[in-house]
Amino acid sequence: MGTRRRGERPLAMSVLLHAALVAASAVAIFPILWVLAISLRPGFAGSSEVRLFEASSLANYGYVLSETKLLVWLWNSVRVAFFTTVIGIFLSATAGYALSRFRFPGHRPLMWTFLITQMFPAAILLVPLYNILNGLGLIDTHTSLVFACATVAVPFCTWMLKGYFDAIPIEIDEAGRVDGLTPIGTFWRLIFPLARPGLAVTAFYTFLQAWGEVCYATAFITSDDKKTLALGLQTFVTQHKQEWGYLAAASILVTLPAGIVFFVAQKHLVAGLTAGGTKG
Repeated sequence: MGTRRRGERPLAMSVLLHAALVAASAVAIFPILWVLAISLRPGFAGSSEVRLFEASSLANYGYVLSETKLLVWLWNSVRVAFFTTVIGIFLSATAGYALSRFRFPGHRPLMWTFLITQMFPAAILLVPLYNILNGLGLIDTHTSLVFACATVAVPFCTWMLKGYFDAIPIEIDEAGRVDGLTPIGTFWRLIFPLARPGLAVTAFYTFLQAWGEVCYATAFITSDDKKTLALGLQTFVTQHKQEWGYLAAASILVTLPAGIVFFVAQKHLVAGLTAGGTKG
């Protein structure tokens, strides 16, 4: 009877572990396969007897691309997500660096403020944000969505980036000052490039937050041509019609940009999330 090497799992434990992983993967993948199957069934009207990939057709995809305003909604979502990401990275990176390196009056209350704002759901912030944006004449503009999404993303990303900046040795800042760099120059030329993993996580989170935002878009956008994807998809299923096939096809299409962003940022995500979660 052979002896088991150190760290080697028993066969039963290994089988049980793999079975659990397969089950978890099936639970995660099944809803996506179900939506994909519905998107490939022209004329699907909500029957519970969907058979995966039977009588498949791309007719639903052709319809939503040619007969609806999906591309307009897509462009609107790209604009909102892009500007929210840029503003979110700029504000959270500068704020996170300041909180990490400098001690100033109100330092700790500011950090608590960023933390507490995460506890309020969007429904509570909706009315005050609407009043502010309406007073500024920004209702029914994409600027209102960028502003609203940034108010949600910046506090969380500031905390995340502060933890990442804490992990960067302060000797680098001191070396920059010896070379004559200002604090802004030190941040931009030395610290910013080293924080790319944390910035990638920040960008990814901010992009997804703006990409799938529904609550503010429903309240702030009234024109059909200014709808974002999350808002435009609601037109397929209303009180008077249920076009599940079109909704499923459009849902599959809108996941592609988010998947591309994840593919680009994935190599930095683990390092950024780990640093941001363990420091602070």
